Amino acid sequence: MTRVFRKMGDGAKVHLADYAAEMKRKFPEVKIYVGSDSQNYSTKTLYATTVVFRFENAGAHVIYHKEATPLVTDMWTRLWGELQRSIDVAGFLKFECDVPIEQIDLDVNSDPEYPSNKVFQAAVGYAQSLGYKAKTKPDLLMATWAANVLVN
Repeated sequence: MTRVFRKMGDGAKVHLADYAAEMKRKFPEVKIYVGSDSQNYSTKTLYATTVVFRFENAGAHVIYHKEATPLVTDMWTRLWGELQRSIDVAGFLKFECDVPIEQIDLDVNSDPEYPSNKVFQAAVGYAQSLGYKAKTKPDLLMATWAANVLVN
């Protein structure tokens, strides 16, 4: 995967495959979460995809990739872009690096009162059909929370 990932704390560049494998080797109990978020600005859409290394009862460490695209005004397309970025990163780690993924956090809401609910069933179904555990709002989602911080 050619995307540039950085550490959330200091912005240092990391090689995704090597970094994830090393984290799993050093900390076999670490659980890995993947998620994305996006934000529209006047002429562009900014996406952030995060990989969260969760240490049970001892915090988390985050690496991320950010990219800007031409403005995506359609909500379905923008949210699907978030999902696809998460699926791509999770698939790379799982299948090409043999690094297990605990869950994919999806920035969609199970509550029909929210606009993102229109994508809910399709997004969750797609992630689950590929063998991932998918979590959505209103649950606490570490990976999408971190991605949200990065795009805002």
